[in-house]
Amino acid sequence: MTIHNLYIFSRTGVLLHYAEWNRQNKSGITNEEESKLMYGMLFSIKSFVNKISPLDPKEGFLYYKTSKYTLHYLETPTGLKFVLNTDNQSQNVRELLQQLYSQVYLEYVVKNPICPMNEPIQSELFKLKVDELMKKSPIFLNRSL
Repeated sequence: MTIHNLYIFSRTGVLLHYAEWNRQNKSGITNEEESKLMYGMLFSIKSFVNKISPLDPKEGFLYYKTSKYTLHYLETPTGLKFVLNTDNQSQNVRELLQQLYSQVYLEYVVKNPICPMNEPIQSELFKLKVDELMKKSPIFLNRSL
């Protein structure tokens, strides 16, 4: 199991945070272009799922899976979007995303009076705590070892 990368988007699509760990294939475009493509794809998939769902789309879009990786998605009631790409064997990723939101984002961004909302997160402590949470997760495996 392994974690490849993480995106955190604001309600309006601003990339608040990006991190990568075991990502072997680079897209060949800038991080800004890649994040815009990712947000646009998420917006389209979420809209599609909400329109064709035969049931109440309360949970809506949670993840998609390809032959190479799985994209996991968590959206908070305030519209904050967490995207974590993992390998296909990873389990309990939704719980990890919820921990990231409740134990790291809320503690080190929302409760931090000098951290502006809806702008890229500059806090080194936040970045350290994200890295710690991911690396202590059973999903994380450093493929370079």
